[in-house]
Amino acid sequence: MLTDKQIKAAAPKDKPYRLADGQGLHLQVMPAPKKGENGREAKASKLWRYRYEFGGKEKMLALGKYPDVSLSQARAAREAARALLRQGRDPSAERMLQKASDAVAAVTTFEAVARDWFAVRSPTWVPKHAVICMNSLEGDVFPVIGRIPVRDITAPMVLALLRKIEARGAADVAKRVRQRMSAIFVHAIASGQGDTDPAAVVAPALVTPQKTRRPAVATIEEARQVLRDVEERSAKPLSLLAHRLVALTAVRVGEAGQAEWSEFEGLNGAEPRWRIPAARMKMRRDHLVMLAPQAVELLRLAHPLSGRSRFVFPNARRPSAGFANTLLADLLLRAGYEGRHVPHGWRATFSTILNERFPQDRGVIDLMLAHEGKGAIEAAYNRATHDMRKRELWAAWANMLLEGATPAEALLSRVAVQQAA
Repeated sequence: MLTDKQIKAAAPKDKPYRLADGQGLHLQVMPAPKKGENGREAKASKLWRYRYEFGGKEKMLALGKYPDVSLSQARAAREAARALLRQGRDPSAERMLQKASDAVAAVTTFEAVARDWFAVRSPTWVPKHAVICMNSLEGDVFPVIGRIPVRDITAPMVLALLRKIEARGAADVAKRVRQRMSAIFVHAIASGQGDTDPAAVVAPALVTPQKTRRPAVATIEEARQVLRDVEERSAKPLSLLAHRLVALTAVRVGEAGQAEWSEFEGLNGAEPRWRIPAARMKMRRDHLVMLAPQAVELLRLAHPLSGRSRFVFPNARRPSAGFANTLLADLLLRAGYEGRHVPHGWRATFSTILNERFPQDRGVIDLMLAHEGKGAIEAAYNRATHDMRKRELWAAWANMLLEGATPAEALLSRVAVQQAA
């Protein structure tokens, strides 16, 4: 067996030679390199090697350089390698796997793991749910922790992110985002990219969502004021067009956010309409929106801005997807409507005002909102007649809501001036 004294005294020779320590461990003493340009004498390298047999072949495992790796450390490494051999595992192969794992762990960000999780899980989901899930990650999570290695994310980081969502009055959204984040952390653990699930730890600290009605204005005067207040502020043209389209059609925000150009029919004819496919609808069947002329004008103005995209309102961060659900909420928050009116509130406003004006059309209005109530079921039978009435009601709503409003084309011109200033 070797001693430190023997190792220190080992002088380089013309050729490499070995000093055996036993059980396959040896120190390989390399020839002294030539003098460098500075004239200094370079020292010879002394390298630890472990020779072993695996699968009937002789193999060599590098254990490091002396004195960076001491004699005792080299012996410990040898024993660790022998333990692997007793388990039928090749120490060299294990070393390569560990290096690969360490390299992946070093560069694996939360966003990378999340997209891998989404690619694995989303094929089994309803398309609408997949869209909502990715929109929430891209809108609320990736901008905050997306670039951080998944192993470096802590429970306080997760809680701070979720607190921001709660602060805008969306405790139920925070709850769902936490659940998705937890699933992603579990995926990271299972794939060897993470060690803990900090999103699970913070669950008891979240606000318990209260089942309350979403805030919405209830009169036509208030509805007109909401539009004015939103549109007087500087915003991206497509964002303003998307908000006005939701207000005019009373569709759910997710349905508008994922609207594709291919879904719009007859825009140049007398009966333009928007066919929202069943995959994006709660009622699991296509929903027809009879477009008022003002809605058609919005689409005409949007086409030069997004016509090359599959989506009418593409996501600014990911043009291959529709806008995130938070987009319109942010517009209303900046206009001062926190706790007073939310994007989904346009449905309640639409229903309240039309039912007050046209009480005899309750069932038709339910159909326009894609509700499954008794009135809607009863009204669903004579579809041709009710399609005509729906078109009349959507036109009446557009005329009421946009009375005194800035024409859409003038609105975009004003936005262009604001952005150029």
